[in-house]
Amino acid sequence: MKSFVRYILKYMISFAAVILVLLLINVIAFCLTFGRALTKDYGETSPQNLLEETAAACSADGISEEAAQKLKHNQIWAVFLNQEGRCVWSANAPEDLPVSYTIQDVALFSKGYLNDFPVFVRNTEDGLLILGYPKDSYTKITGNYFSLQAIRLLPFYITAILVIDCLILFAAYYLSKRKIVKNTEPIISSLKNLSDGIPVSLSISGELSELADSVNKSSRILSRQNQARANWISGVSHDIRTPLSIIMGYADRIMHDETSSKTVKDQAEIVKMQSIKIKELVQDLNLVSRLEYDMQPINKTQVRIRSLMRSYLAELLNTGISDAYSIELKIEPAAETVIFECDARLISRAIANLVQNSIRHNPKGCAITLLLEDRETSFSITVADNGTGLSAEKLKELEEKPHYMESTDERLDLRHGLGLILVRQIVEAHGGAIQIESKVLQGYKTVLTFPKA
Repeated sequence: MKSFVRYILKYMISFAAVILVLLLINVIAFCLTFGRALTKDYGETSPQNLLEETAAACSADGISEEAAQKLKHNQIWAVFLNQEGRCVWSANAPEDLPVSYTIQDVALFSKGYLNDFPVFVRNTEDGLLILGYPKDSYTKITGNYFSLQAIRLLPFYITAILVIDCLILFAAYYLSKRKIVKNTEPIISSLKNLSDGIPVSLSISGELSELADSVNKSSRILSRQNQARANWISGVSHDIRTPLSIIMGYADRIMHDETSSKTVKDQAEIVKMQSIKIKELVQDLNLVSRLEYDMQPINKTQVRIRSLMRSYLAELLNTGISDAYSIELKIEPAAETVIFECDARLISRAIANLVQNSIRHNPKGCAITLLLEDRETSFSITVADNGTGLSAEKLKELEEKPHYMESTDERLDLRHGLGLILVRQIVEAHGGAIQIESKVLQGYKTVLTFPKA
């Protein structure tokens, strides 16, 4: 677990480093975008500095040649007004400027514009110095000034920075996620297989090697436990056979003993029938165990399904069945030629279990139908009866209840038997699917669907 924490921490640190680098890039981008404007607005040629420099280089008589040339170089004009508001000299001034100004005129343009030129004023001992900057160079706000170019550029800058930051963060997130998924996918897949009872073996180096070793260790422990459970079930099944055979033999002998009374013979028959049920239950338990832990060999051969179903039906009728039950076999014409690579013994066992379920749950009798249908990419075997059926609640309960091999609860009423799970395992071992349909007093139907080769 510590290695996994270190692994996640490493990516968190990397992501934090990306954010810091991104902040540095933002600062550099801001300097490159607005550095020139800031230098111009608050540097040597800023209105504040040029006002001081020009005021020092001029008087009521005029302005020095050097100062005039500097103003001209920066496309700035200058006007000097005396105490009466008349222009006594100008440098590079537009021709349409007035030559005299009232107090109201000065009050208006001193904090704003003069003929749409942003102007900046400085009061001197001899009069008022006015510097006019090119149109659309500054926006004047009372008490301060801002570069119009910078203000126009600011929305585009913010939008571009946000887009770039989002793209970089998304790229960092995507690459980190992709790498994490790539590194953890084998572990997640192995955990999923482990939860399904499939043994796993991981070989991972780096920070996650410790976690991979823990998964491998868990897999080995579960495999040993499953093996031990399967061996125990197989051993118990084997040990039960001998005494069970003896009981069935003595019961059969008593049934055919002419000296035995009818009551004793009937009791012996009950003993024999119950012994047969125990024998079948033990066989089912052993087969379910071996299928669940992949210990049952699947001997697949090319089987014509119609022949398999007819053989099963003939065997069932030969062993005898109560007159209360009728069995009909239906084979669609298109299904006559269906050939499936399967273990014929297991498929017959699945059909037999479904038929026995219909007989067991309908003690007063019912009509049972076996149907073979051919489809485009698959074929289906249906076992249906017209018996008592199940309600929707009982059907849901049947699908949700665990069977004996999975239940950890001690209450027997919360489990169902091995018959259905055995059918399901046989079908899944052949790549098929099972579907159950039932309604109260409308019978019970199970459809086994298998893919064609």
